[in-house]
Amino acid sequence: MAEQTRGPNESVPAVEAPDENRLIAERRAKLAAIREKGIAFPNDFRRTHYAGDLQKGHAEATAEQLEQQGIPVTVAGRMLAKRVMGKASFATVSDPSGRIQLFLQAAALGDGYEQFKGWDVGDTVGAAGTLFRTRTGELSVKVTTLRLLTKSLRPLPDKWHGLTDVDTRYRQRYVDLIVNEESRAVFEARTRIVRAMRTELDARDFMEVETPMMQPIPGGAVARPFITHHNALDMQLYLRIAPELYLKRLVVGGFEKVYEINRNFRNEGLSTRHNPEFTMMELYWAYADYRDLMDLTEQLVIALVDVVKPGARRLAYQGRDCDLATPFRRVTMADAIVQYNPGIDASRLRDVDYLRSWCTGLGAKYDKSDGAGKLQVAIFDHTVEHNLLDPTFIHAYPAEVSPLARANDLDPFVTDRFEFFLTGREMANGFSELNDPEDQAERFQAQVMRKDAGDDEAMFYDADYIRALEYGMPPTAGLGIGVDRLVMFLTDQAAIRDVLLFPQVRPEGG
Repeated sequence: MAEQTRGPNESVPAVEAPDENRLIAERRAKLAAIREKGIAFPNDFRRTHYAGDLQKGHAEATAEQLEQQGIPVTVAGRMLAKRVMGKASFATVSDPSGRIQLFLQAAALGDGYEQFKGWDVGDTVGAAGTLFRTRTGELSVKVTTLRLLTKSLRPLPDKWHGLTDVDTRYRQRYVDLIVNEESRAVFEARTRIVRAMRTELDARDFMEVETPMMQPIPGGAVARPFITHHNALDMQLYLRIAPELYLKRLVVGGFEKVYEINRNFRNEGLSTRHNPEFTMMELYWAYADYRDLMDLTEQLVIALVDVVKPGARRLAYQGRDCDLATPFRRVTMADAIVQYNPGIDASRLRDVDYLRSWCTGLGAKYDKSDGAGKLQVAIFDHTVEHNLLDPTFIHAYPAEVSPLARANDLDPFVTDRFEFFLTGREMANGFSELNDPEDQAERFQAQVMRKDAGDDEAMFYDADYIRALEYGMPPTAGLGIGVDRLVMFLTDQAAIRDVLLFPQVRPEGG
């Protein structure tokens, strides 16, 4: 069942073992026999109780109390284990809340008991009966009615080894969720985290909105877009790389605090931190600046930590505790470069030739057209980012790499922009927005020149966005948080694919 892998993105088709083919054939034969007797996949069974609720609600009840009360229950779920022992048997069923044991007797079920003995692990069953506690103390259902609801045609992975092949787990997430409780816990936590993010923003009077996923001009980030075509309009469209320019249009229109938890698409490589389709939370806040956003980001992170570990101010990630109790560090990009590059001359951080020599010495890639700002970022990416393990705001980003951010009033070489780092990864990006339409038009034009020179990630010129700014956008701050990366941290997952239900993978067979 497991797929063999050649490399991170190359695979060969899954080949079913002879034993598995035999088991599938046996199960198909059982299904054929069921079809002959009547409805093979009934849809008239209704559960009244969930396994987890029963386990919690009756955790303290003794065997005697349960026998006296005779509590009737009806449960349903996937059968994950069965033990047939002559006239009595046990089975374990799993539902979204947890697991519970069934106790089945031939005397109580009659012909149904004989049918049960032919059922397979993986089948979905429904059972009615009364609660009791076994001699070993396990809460169980003494079954009086039992039905087969769904016949499983494929065997589950061996219970002792589970679904351990990583590539197969990503391709067959449905099997991963059946057999790996840890995977289910991660995605349940993700849902709680996103819900809490909404709750926190709603409580601060931000309004959730929706913006287009298909855009005539991709904007809001420096990235390579996916291209599609609209037949009726006969025009090229782009899957959005960010919702930024649309959200800021709403600020112009008078919605002064807006946010969107959105899907973005960027035509880039795959890694432990990158998937071409990913989730961002992006917000815009009129009459605020980048410092307000740093405060808000810190508050949000603490609130989301409380979702997974209430009250914790240290959280383990991949074997290392991250300090969340100390106020998050704030340092300029220039100071961070000096701190992590002993010997670099702080007075020459805007000298292009000097920075090129440092990049060459470090092995950091750069283009001949890069100015001092991009060269600084190349050095930062190569020497600083991976060292930022505890929460850190890096601010004062060069204007050259920040085409939508407001230039600093005292030093226009840099912008009022920050990125938030945790576990050596960028988690958020925020800045005071550029609301000067003439300045923005000039920066768009500079991006177009970069694109004409061969930079596939440079921005397009968006004339309608410039027109919106010409109507006047109030002083505004904007923030984007990478939901996937934040969930990785909060659930202690090493790779982004482990927090995406269906990550992008190469099709089977390559």
